[in-house]
Amino acid sequence: MAHQTPLGSSASHVSCLDLWREKNDQLVRQAKVAQDSSLPMRRQQLAQDALEGLRGLLCSLRGLPATVSVLPLELTVLCNFITLRANLAQGFTEDLAQDIQQGLERVLETQGQLEARLEHGLWGLWDSTLRVSSLLPELLPALHHLAGLQAALWLTTNRLGDLTLLLQTLTVSQSRASEDMLLLLKTWRPPAEESGAPLTLQDARGLRDVLLTAFAYRQGLQELITGSLPKALSSLHEAASGLCPRSLLVQVYTALGTCLRKMGSPQRALLYLVAALKEGSTWGPPLLEASRLYQQLGNIAAEIESLELLVEALSITCIPEARQLLIEVELLLPQPDPASPLHCGTQSQAKYLLASRCLQTGRAADAAEHYLDLLALLLDGSEPKFSPPPCPPGPCVPELFLEAAAALIQAGRAQDALTVCEELLSRTSFLLPKRPRLWEDARRRTKESPHCSHWVSATHLLQGQAWVQLGAQKEAISEYSRCLELLFRATPKDKEQGPASSCEQGCTSDMALQQLQTAALISRGLEWVALGQDTKALQDFLLSVQMCPGNQDASYHLLQTLRRLDRRDEATALWQRLEAQTELPQENTAWSLPLYLETCLGWIRPPDRETLCEEFQTSETCDL
Repeated sequence: MAHQTPLGSSASHVSCLDLWREKNDQLVRQAKVAQDSSLPMRRQQLAQDALEGLRGLLCSLRGLPATVSVLPLELTVLCNFITLRANLAQGFTEDLAQDIQQGLERVLETQGQLEARLEHGLWGLWDSTLRVSSLLPELLPALHHLAGLQAALWLTTNRLGDLTLLLQTLTVSQSRASEDMLLLLKTWRPPAEESGAPLTLQDARGLRDVLLTAFAYRQGLQELITGSLPKALSSLHEAASGLCPRSLLVQVYTALGTCLRKMGSPQRALLYLVAALKEGSTWGPPLLEASRLYQQLGNIAAEIESLELLVEALSITCIPEARQLLIEVELLLPQPDPASPLHCGTQSQAKYLLASRCLQTGRAADAAEHYLDLLALLLDGSEPKFSPPPCPPGPCVPELFLEAAAALIQAGRAQDALTVCEELLSRTSFLLPKRPRLWEDARRRTKESPHCSHWVSATHLLQGQAWVQLGAQKEAISEYSRCLELLFRATPKDKEQGPASSCEQGCTSDMALQQLQTAALISRGLEWVALGQDTKALQDFLLSVQMCPGNQDASYHLLQTLRRLDRRDEATALWQRLEAQTELPQENTAWSLPLYLETCLGWIRPPDRETLCEEFQTSETCDL
């Protein structure tokens, strides 16, 4: 017969504290089983059940008076609950801050210091709690664990001042005076948990390592954006050497590559980009950075290949790896910023980068096909909101049409270019008033009309170029004239408009408008020359020089026309001005033009400028 013990004896009685600790340990094990499950639905259900179990256990413990003997378990349960809740919610919520506050108040309650509640905010509560913790050594492991969760919450909400104060207090014996967050995190040594302590999903030391890596990466990326490159390099190296998951390591290596490229070390940068590509399936950021690196090195073929691979990579839907049910580094990082050098955008944005670089580097046939692919996405509704690429300035939709038309003309596909232009006109020209006297009213009615007029003008300019390629000179002259009519009618009042978008600012800047007018005048003048009407050509070239005095292309076309008309005195005077201009130091212009306009200006550039100079110099010498 088995030995009987009295019901109330210590041998037969399992205390409530032991039962609660066993319940905590069982819920932690359940969460770890969920973490290892390969079935998403089962994983989610097990984790949610564990969370509800921890919530109930925490409510039971808080229903008791706060005592030093129970608080280590209560704070451990609180830490496990916050860890699992933040992970499942993919972020820290306001109620978690309230849970931390209540935990600190429970500690102070054991010491009769309730008056310290939130007198100086949550940081004041922490300061009071950590001061009394020296009298409660058995609470230190759990308090440091809770402090780690508080640090994670403050990091995600950018309360770096409070975070610094907290870390200074936690490391009071090592680096009290330091404000270097990385140094404080490195110096912080959370006490080790004793054997037999309640189980935790994540201990304080592991959490400290996560905080260190997350802050190093955040700081390094910010320093990279602001141009503090040596500091960024140091911070990013710290992040790479820390507790860095593979998906984040791709970002860190890419950022290191960006930093080294900007510091003038392209070969070292390339090594990090190769390492980034080997680390995982998130290939977008390193491929985009590789294209920038090759562009800087002048390796056009490698740059274009990188962009082609980028487009392909962004077309692949990556299945994210199942996250661990812990506070991970990526949980502490801000949402991706479109201004970040690591933001690679969407597939259509990458396609635009590829198309525009092909156009800029003379690969017109490839550029035309890429632009047509983009327009197809727009017209069939697959891409209703085409947004700018990650490298500003990006095009708005009308400029995308204009660049596509320019690429088609450059590729010798004039008829296709006319089709694209007609499509753009069908979408924009109805916004223009039909009679000049209505222009002022239209400008007051809609913000779009003035900007629309410039896009419509540019469309007529490109149509003129397409007709030139098809040999239809009269149609070309008609389009150029329509372009100039719209420009001269729209330009004087544009400055009355309110703030414009970056795209509108790019296409309506004074310089861009001057160059657009000049391009149309020179283009029409060249067609008058082709028709043998030098007098009409002379008028257009003279006007183009007046509109844009610094445009040497206009001056050279005017010089040629003056020579053909045998107006030597005027030609000589113009020649002398051109000679004086070439001897002056050239200004470093900070403005940039829309890509379609740069392409148009390339078409009207005199191909034989040096020959013309030599011929004119020789004729002037002979006349003397």
